[in-house]
Amino acid sequence: MRRWWRRIQPAVFATVVYCVARLIGFTLRLKVVGEENLLSGARGRILAGWHGRTFLAALHFRNRDYWALISHSRDGEMQNRIFRRFGFQTIRGSTGRGGVRAAIECSRVLKRGEVFVFTPDGPRGPSQVVQRGILFLAQKGNADIIPAAASARPRKLFNSWDRYMIPYPFAKCLILIGSPISVPEEASEDQMEEIRQRCENELNRLQDEAERAMGYA
Repeated sequence: MRRWWRRIQPAVFATVVYCVARLIGFTLRLKVVGEENLLSGARGRILAGWHGRTFLAALHFRNRDYWALISHSRDGEMQNRIFRRFGFQTIRGSTGRGGVRAAIECSRVLKRGEVFVFTPDGPRGPSQVVQRGILFLAQKGNADIIPAAASARPRKLFNSWDRYMIPYPFAKCLILIGSPISVPEEASEDQMEEIRQRCENELNRLQDEAERAMGYA
């Protein structure tokens, strides 16, 4: 019985999460600012946002055939099924298991001019700290990093490492999308750190702006 449940649990969980999210999504009043920064240009784009603010992005960018990188972990299997239900294409891998193969696949996708959604502080943090992986993908895939942030009021913030946010039904919501950030192919170590810090600062700036717009201090 337990083996049977473990086998079907990811599919059941994904279906429940998708249905609940879509029901909430139908009630939300969502405003998106700066989406032209994501849609313009022929280069590949990496839409970057903090791990705890992916709920609104999954709803708004569903069924566009955007790509997502999902880990091989047990939680990753559930996430993979959830993202698939939302109409995202996925590549399995992480900085640990399957990292090199996944990075090569991601680079190929980006070089075709497609869009990746990426959490630069994921999958386990530290929260709101940009890891080098997103810079590597942008550099090897000849892609721009597009920083984004989201907020909602009223909402639930979970007591998890990323303070995951889910808006309450009928909440007022906001997604802010910033200007592209490029990573030169021949960037030095110092330049890479400067770009990493720039991405982190811009993500936090947009997050603070979104929070203030929703009435939070």
